[in-house]
Amino acid sequence: MNKTKLLKILFYLNIAIVLGLVSYKVYLNLVTSEFEAEHTEQLSDISALLEKQDSYSFAVVGNINNSVGIFERRIIPMLNDANIDFLISAGNAVSGGGEDKYRAIRGTLSRLEMPYLLTFGNNEYEEFGSFRFYNHYGPHFFSFSSNGSRFIFLDSTGKTPWQWQLRWLEDILKGDSSKHRFVFIGHPPMEPKEAFFLAEEEDFLQPPQFKQALMKTLSKFGVDRVFSSNISIYSEREHNGITYITTGGAGGLVLNQDESFYHYVKVTVNADGSVEHSVKELEIGQHPILKQLESLWFFIHSLFYVGYLNFILLVSLFLVISTKLYNAVFVGKDYYPDYDIDPEPWLKNPMRVAMFTNNYLPFIGGVPISIERLRNGLVKLKDKVLVVAPRYQKKMEREEHVVRMPSLFSFGEKSEFRFANIFSGAVRKKVKAFKPDIIHVHHPFWIGSLGVFMARRLKVPVVYTYHTRLEHYAHFVFLPGSLFRNIIAHFLVRRFANKCDGVIVPTQSTEEYLRMIGVKRPTFVQPTGIEFDRFQQVAPEQVDTLRQQQSLSDETVFISVSRLSNEKNIDFMIDAMAQLKEQTDKPFRFLIIGDGHQRHRLQGRIDEMGLQQQVTLVGAVPPDEMAIWYQLGDAFLFASQSETQGMVILEAMAAGLPVVAVRSSGIDDVVEDEHNGYKTPAKQALWCKRVKQLLDDAPLRKSLSENALAFARDYSVDKFSCDVRHIYAETLARYHEKK
Repeated sequence: MNKTKLLKILFYLNIAIVLGLVSYKVYLNLVTSEFEAEHTEQLSDISALLEKQDSYSFAVVGNINNSVGIFERRIIPMLNDANIDFLISAGNAVSGGGEDKYRAIRGTLSRLEMPYLLTFGNNEYEEFGSFRFYNHYGPHFFSFSSNGSRFIFLDSTGKTPWQWQLRWLEDILKGDSSKHRFVFIGHPPMEPKEAFFLAEEEDFLQPPQFKQALMKTLSKFGVDRVFSSNISIYSEREHNGITYITTGGAGGLVLNQDESFYHYVKVTVNADGSVEHSVKELEIGQHPILKQLESLWFFIHSLFYVGYLNFILLVSLFLVISTKLYNAVFVGKDYYPDYDIDPEPWLKNPMRVAMFTNNYLPFIGGVPISIERLRNGLVKLKDKVLVVAPRYQKKMEREEHVVRMPSLFSFGEKSEFRFANIFSGAVRKKVKAFKPDIIHVHHPFWIGSLGVFMARRLKVPVVYTYHTRLEHYAHFVFLPGSLFRNIIAHFLVRRFANKCDGVIVPTQSTEEYLRMIGVKRPTFVQPTGIEFDRFQQVAPEQVDTLRQQQSLSDETVFISVSRLSNEKNIDFMIDAMAQLKEQTDKPFRFLIIGDGHQRHRLQGRIDEMGLQQQVTLVGAVPPDEMAIWYQLGDAFLFASQSETQGMVILEAMAAGLPVVAVRSSGIDDVVEDEHNGYKTPAKQALWCKRVKQLLDDAPLRKSLSENALAFARDYSVDKFSCDVRHIYAETLARYHEKK
């Protein structure tokens, strides 16, 4: 058996263990018989026993904690052989308040050959367990009397107001003529003589007023013993003639030391009226020489010994860790590309490429435009391309190269994000009939996930282009923003990218981000192409006509192209324009091209700030006309931090516009400070200072403009398409070599 197969067996074994545990929980919750008011029957049996006897004995245990290994397997047989009439748990019989825990403890206690009663403890209260205790056993505090003895059970969890319990207790004790009185309360009223290092203040009876009033009441009327648990020790304290006993060794974790060991307490009420108690210790490996070493050993041993579930869970955990360690230490990794991969056979023939995207034309955005440019470039290279995208209107013109998916619903007034029906069988049939050689997905969820699914079904490789920083879209998600930004977004990107056979990123900084979050698939740095030549072919008269339409004269014109959405940071630029207006007398206009669900709100801000003459929301512009609008400007302004490349920045440079942008992963690799523009931290004063510098210094603008134009010349669509085609070929070669 090879190592890979062994690791697979371990992995599936872990899955089987988890499924078994889940099934066990389902069994406990749904299959086992119902039970309610269990204490009613138990009290009846106890009363019947006591009425027939002059003397009797009972056992007190604490912190059973659903223990199988200690309580069920070891202590219960001792109790059944010890000539004891009944059992009382002083608290924490369950390890938590879940339904499965209550059903499990009932199964454990059914092995007793005597009646029993439970005290409502801290664990019984957890996980909404208070109503389960009430339904399955009875009230949280109660009292009963039989054969001259009174047994009182109190609630120390805070579920029942302590003032009410004390009033009830005093009324009972005032009229009580019992010879013996025993009190049971989950939290110990008295701390042990020597501090127990695993105990904290809240492990004892709280608040202090409750503790003081209770002990005063008990001293006033007198009781024989007060039993508590909650901490894993045995302790006795005397106060005003009353013995306070803490017993916490029936299960759970103990340290196997003088005060912390497995045990139960036997209480005997003799015929002459005397009361005796003794501690029955469960002997487990008390070696005198190795006692200190055994303390550590039994702490670890307890984790496994208290129950099979804990044992199985821990073993499963260690198996997972072992598998991870094995992969980290023994499995060889090659962090360099496989230079033996030969993509040439795939480059010689036309390819069939299916692209899956959550948005596409006629929706205007960076991703749809990038996809369309790549599609056109590949078609020019004789490849066949099929785009799978949402439908934007009920009736759309038939497009030979597009499969439209019916939209279920959308977000935003301008429908930035549409959730299409990815379960459509017709769409899958069309993709299957297309017979793609490779699938290219452009989003890490929804239609992108369908693309990965189809790739697996059709047994072809899948490539993913990381276009957008997902964490900046938290406002579109019905989850706490910080949770999505800090954890979920990175998890989604990592998980999705690692499902693909190759990942395309536009910049080096984006590749570093993916490696940092744990993406291990082959990654290709490939900037998105722009139609450089189109920006050089704009006629001057077209620009003059547009200037007249926008009522522009001699003022300096700033351009920005962006969807009007939160993640694009439009407010930042509007506020900066207000600052600039206060700092200069030179006329300027800022034209923001694009549309989105924030348009109405942003226009309201512009109006409130009196910037109508300086800032204009142009709205959406057809892609074919964008080159004219860029040529209208003197500089390009940008503040978004959600880009992976910022294709509009390259387009602006192709039109000869210097850029002022906020630094981010997509900006750092494109804008060269003081060469083709400026990039600043996300601080308005610094950003505004650079904008003012371009406004005031025309020769500087000209110099930066020439550099921007030269920089953009290297990013043509033709080169972009050829490079992506080579990525496809390399991915295909690697995929089929593995097969």
